[in-house]
Amino acid sequence: MNEKETLSWLLSGDLSIQFQVHRDLLDTARPDLQRRIATEGWGALFLSKQRPDGHWGMKFYQPKWISTHYTLQDLRNLCISQDIGPVREIIDRIITCERAKDGGINPVGSVDKSDVCINGMFLHYACYFGIDASKLEPVIDFILSQKMSDGGFNCRSNRSGAIHSSLHTTISVLEGIEEYERNGYLYRLDELREARQSSVEFILRHKFFLSERTGEVIHGDFLRMAYPFRWRYDFLRALDYFQSARIPHDPRMDPAIEILLGKQNKDGTWNVPAKIPGQVHFDMETAGKPSRWNTLRALRILRRYHDVGRGPRFRGDDNALELPCCTCHPRESGDRVPTFPSSLVIPVKTGISLLVLLGMRFRPSPE
Repeated sequence: MNEKETLSWLLSGDLSIQFQVHRDLLDTARPDLQRRIATEGWGALFLSKQRPDGHWGMKFYQPKWISTHYTLQDLRNLCISQDIGPVREIIDRIITCERAKDGGINPVGSVDKSDVCINGMFLHYACYFGIDASKLEPVIDFILSQKMSDGGFNCRSNRSGAIHSSLHTTISVLEGIEEYERNGYLYRLDELREARQSSVEFILRHKFFLSERTGEVIHGDFLRMAYPFRWRYDFLRALDYFQSARIPHDPRMDPAIEILLGKQNKDGTWNVPAKIPGQVHFDMETAGKPSRWNTLRALRILRRYHDVGRGPRFRGDDNALELPCCTCHPRESGDRVPTFPSSLVIPVKTGISLLVLLGMRFRPSPE
């Protein structure tokens, strides 16, 4: 498929995919599509599973993945409307019924200490659905109390004495902090920004999937692209957070971007692997087949980061030099940033003169 065909394929998917394609790839606001998510397709299916008592599954955290907690995560990631009354009501009840002495949300009554990974995910969807700021302050206090000396977070630090941050926990907290700031919450915001900066640096030091100590892949699952990702970390989830939070390009991102490019199918799509084991309300996509979720996520990552920092390349087929350009893509409807071509192809003689002037080097094309 060419670019137009890929977009057409994406836009033939669920309304949640259509809305995010328009927002993230086409820079068009479609609130009409967002409103329909609650009444059609996947969004309507998730909402139809809510029990009369307001919960999904058995209760807040059981069973995985049809519990209230993970269903709310699914609804947030669909970008469903933020003003759905029954959703906000159950989140308010969770705050009342699941609050622990340490301020965190703790669904495990037999364990005194809250799990910061759960609280990062909770913050993510609670902020999206506009829960009252004062009700979130104890959650913020708890999350900040769990920040580790190496910059990130680990849900085992307060339970079993872990001394090294976890990528799983850190990405969940980062997503929560981003949603908190995006929706205008202010309590301890400066401290949360500092935690975000150190957590981003923690991921960058690991180049998204590599051990700082050995340089080897930390775990093979970090290179999978499961969706929904639940509480689990992988490089695609992290890259998608980076583009959403507008983290500037860093060369330490490049190994992950190369992995992403290497996983692209010849038709321009990306597959979804086998789902994470557990109960589900329904399957959004088929394992091993092209995935609209992963294709959408990959394309918006590449739109922001691909070719940033790439050097000039010699194209022997037409005796020309390809020079990368700075490409800016507005995300919010209020931005007025022009979009430029990703590269310019010019004759070698002219290109070499320009490179000498700019002090740049060129590299052979891999083709």
